Amino acid sequence: MSTDTPSTGDDESMTEAQLQARIEELEKSVAELEADDDQKKMTIVATQGTFDMAYPPLILASTAAAFGWDVVVFHTFWGLDILHEEKSETLQLSAVGNPNMPMPNALAALPGMDRMATWMMEKRIEENGTASIEELIDLSLDQGVELQACQMTIDLMDYDEDDFYDDVTVGVGAATALQHMAESDIQLLV
Repeated sequence: MSTDTPSTGDDESMTEAQLQARIEELEKSVAELEADDDQKKMTIVATQGTFDMAYPPLILASTAAAFGWDVVVFHTFWGLDILHEEKSETLQLSAVGNPNMPMPNALAALPGMDRMATWMMEKRIEENGTASIEELIDLSLDQGVELQACQMTIDLMDYDEDDFYDDVTVGVGAATALQHMAESDIQLLV
């Protein structure tokens, strides 16, 4: 004999207090989802690993995070060197082809000019009290920015995942980066 009527046993019925608690739980979940919808999202793709190009993605990311934004910086190809502990300490400013360098390209192409241009910029940064690349990485991570290292580039450059700063998200593929970009209010390629 089959029964099509629901059971009214104690195990399936909710008391009024339990029902009220469940309603409050659901209302809280809805409020959290609505709050998440108000949070701005930003994705930055960092593709260049020169000294001067390490600053824009880190400054933009840490600033957006300070405003409460959900920020991801996806580092790929030469941009991955920004997150590499050893390589980030020796990033160079390229003097050749830089229209803002106060010297002609013929002079900028001489051996040692990149190092000299980098030294000059490092000195200016220090005198101005501007944060170093390492300090900006730490600040970004502390503020909840997700600094991602492209897995394909890690493999291509034969890097070890332990070579990167602590708390850098390694093993991220293009599909994951694209998903965050699709959900972002702002997408930047640096």
